[in-house]
Amino acid sequence: MSHKHPIIAITGSSGAGTTSVKRTFEQIFQREEIKAVYIEGDAFHRYNRVEMAANMGAAAAEGNTHYSHFGDYANLLPELEAVFKTYGETGGGRTRHYIHDRQEAEKYGVEPGNFTDWAPFEDGSDLLFYEGLHGAIVTEDVNLAQHVDLKIGVVPVINLEWIQKLHRDKSARGYTDKAVTDTILRRMPDYINFICPQFSETDVNFQRVPTVDTSNPFVARWIPTPDESIVVIRFRKPQGFDFPYLLSMIDGSFMSRANSICIPGGKLDLAMQLILTPMILKLIERRRRSLR
Repeated sequence: MSHKHPIIAITGSSGAGTTSVKRTFEQIFQREEIKAVYIEGDAFHRYNRVEMAANMGAAAAEGNTHYSHFGDYANLLPELEAVFKTYGETGGGRTRHYIHDRQEAEKYGVEPGNFTDWAPFEDGSDLLFYEGLHGAIVTEDVNLAQHVDLKIGVVPVINLEWIQKLHRDKSARGYTDKAVTDTILRRMPDYINFICPQFSETDVNFQRVPTVDTSNPFVARWIPTPDESIVVIRFRKPQGFDFPYLLSMIDGSFMSRANSICIPGGKLDLAMQLILTPMILKLIERRRRSLR
């Protein structure tokens, strides 16, 4: 952690909704005139699309049908930790972009499934913002969580997460039902071993729970809407949060435990603004004091 150069990380599985949460952070940064530099978790995958497919095929031939991007072996996690450490110490570092589709290819001039070149962060940033799979991971070899000043978990209940992934990958990336289902099955051991433990490290978790039937996510025609959901917000350290104020500001909210508040799904953006803005401003004020 760093007073001068704070780091914020959003962690969640593929299809969890981290990109939507990122947009809320961007709104806060813009409103509060905070300059952030960004890391996309996919930028620190170890292999491009062709290489990853070859590795999965080789692993399957040896009996390992669970080779996935969720695992530490398929990512440059020591390198990512080094960037976190460097940024915390100096405000510098580097990243790149993974190109998912043709639209991104046109933007960056790199074919889908490949990476752009590494490039340094812009100078003069107030904080580093990470969004991806491993922002709070702790293993025998790396400890990214120790470098992050504010860790946010985005973790819908599993059936809802699968529905969101199925709809996103089919509509935005052109995958078939079978391809997405096979990916979900292949990733499950790594999901349990590498993704789930991070949510014990996060400072605040946002878990969306549908209030409609999602018993079979593989035949769901629609993603449950925010108004068909509630969101459980869990605070790792609830001390210092004004829960009576939050309850008064968010209609329909209630406390389910001493460290958890439940809100209507349609109030998620409001809740995030109310909860996260003071936390971000605290990091920025701490940074300004340390630079004086």
